[in-house]
Amino acid sequence: MSIEVKNLVKRFGQTTVCDHLNLSIPSGQLVALLGPSGSGKTSLLRIIAGLETPDSGSVYFNGEDTTHVAVRERNVGFVFQHYALFGHMSIFENVAFGLRVRPKETRPSEAQIKAKVTELLKLVQLDWIADRYPHQLSGGQRQRIALARALAVEPKVLLLDEPFGALDAKVRKELRRWLRRLHDEMHITSVFVTHDQEEAMEVADRIVVMNQGRIEQEGAPDEVYDHPATPFVLKFLGDVNLFHGRDHAPGAVDGAKASGTPGDVAVSYVRPHEIQVLARAEEGSLAATLIDTLTVGPNTRLAFQRTDGQGEIEVELSREEFAALRDSGVLRTGELAHLKARRIRQFTAEGAPAPEPVSTVAGGAA
Repeated sequence: MSIEVKNLVKRFGQTTVCDHLNLSIPSGQLVALLGPSGSGKTSLLRIIAGLETPDSGSVYFNGEDTTHVAVRERNVGFVFQHYALFGHMSIFENVAFGLRVRPKETRPSEAQIKAKVTELLKLVQLDWIADRYPHQLSGGQRQRIALARALAVEPKVLLLDEPFGALDAKVRKELRRWLRRLHDEMHITSVFVTHDQEEAMEVADRIVVMNQGRIEQEGAPDEVYDHPATPFVLKFLGDVNLFHGRDHAPGAVDGAKASGTPGDVAVSYVRPHEIQVLARAEEGSLAATLIDTLTVGPNTRLAFQRTDGQGEIEVELSREEFAALRDSGVLRTGELAHLKARRIRQFTAEGAPAPEPVSTVAGGAA
């Protein structure tokens, strides 16, 4: 089931939460709507579901206009962040609910309901708790039951509103991998809302980055991360160091400048893990004083104070890289080091990407 959104506008009072949105979702894709709070992603999801009505614009399912079709007639499965399970019903009855409330002429028989619910509980790997109640389950188990309930009515489209937002980090990571595998088995068109960049990158076929009611960029996870269309996308998808002007980023030497008129680059951006720490100064490197280190898991984050007084630079190294540099005397708190970018992303004052330096391709240093 394909989904197409055309020129969609939604306002709440003076606030525009969907600003002339256009979006096409091919059948069978798993798409993430990614953005900060207030970006319009949940409003867009609810309009697709039929839970909200747009002020103007249209929503099409498989080429048919469903903008004013009632929720129950859209055949959409919706999974909420906080499960919304019925506390007085067993797990079996929670999953069976959507089948039991169908009109009599389309309602399955009791035997068909039992078979369907059993099949779904096995699919979500929880058939052994069919007789329990929601309060007896963990958060991760409850979310899987909520998903099974949404799938019970055999929806053409599955919509998920921050489905793992209420779970702890470890369970969230396990469930998103499980959701990816489940989608690969079922191939149902799915759209999920998240503000978690890592979640979107790991789970989705395609990411739609939203900001202030507009779509900033859409594309495959690697495309959006490696080739951000706007400064907002670049900053939202990970930490960055900002350098004002083309020539102020470490590594922006004459031979590595992008083509274009000098001065047309307003800001250069360098991700922390794309900065080298050198044993000695090189052409285009930048001197900075190491002021702090923090090792978390496999990586060490370093904070440097620029010697020109223009603020701090963050660098991220593996623990092994950091240990090797520290043991060789290159990295010592309070002493100078030399930094050089492997890759620099540049944007003009209008927010358009500037041509990247030729030497920033894989294996080269900017």
